Amino acid sequence: MDPQRRLIAAACLGGTAATLLADALAQTHGVASASSAAMASSSPGPAGDGRHDFDFFHGRWHLHNRRLKTWLADSDEWVEFEGRLHCQSLLGGIGNIDEVLADFGEGIHGLSLRLYDPEARRWSDYWATKRGGVLGPPVIGAFSGGVGTFFGEDRFEGRPVRVRALWTQPGTDEVHWEQAFSTDHGKSWETNWTMRMIRQA
Repeated sequence: MDPQRRLIAAACLGGTAATLLADALAQTHGVASASSAAMASSSPGPAGDGRHDFDFFHGRWHLHNRRLKTWLADSDEWVEFEGRLHCQSLLGGIGNIDEVLADFGEGIHGLSLRLYDPEARRWSDYWATKRGGVLGPPVIGAFSGGVGTFFGEDRFEGRPVRVRALWTQPGTDEVHWEQAFSTDHGKSWETNWTMRMIRQA
């Protein structure tokens, strides 16, 4: 992104979101391309143009979170907490960004940046928090049959993990998202976080 366009993006978004968007567009394109190739065998092969797949998610949402208290430790103890989210479209619809606030521990304040690659017909979904201020490795995927399936590679407490995120829309004003980790290259999965989202007026 040239400096003039970066300033325009910053002026439109403001604050942390603008900084992260500029950093993502300037620095993470290579990461997304490399991850796309690495995950090609795991991600679904979309048949059509998916640039409008996340249009349903634009707006304000109330979140009911259910999160595994301890991850990758054979735990079955869950904690539940509330939150809120606002998602808006970017780049004429081939991107979107949301900001999340939730009441968990000392509080969760983060954002997701999603970018659509029209050539590969896949979305890259990045996550960052106020605490770290760095975009993490993306999960990459697409929607098929009303289900969004995304995969990525990350590390958790020093251990390499494969990440899976699933999106479904049970109703017009309801969205379900869940995250799972695998330590055996996808042979088995531990779901560690689910989120039920209800649209707010």
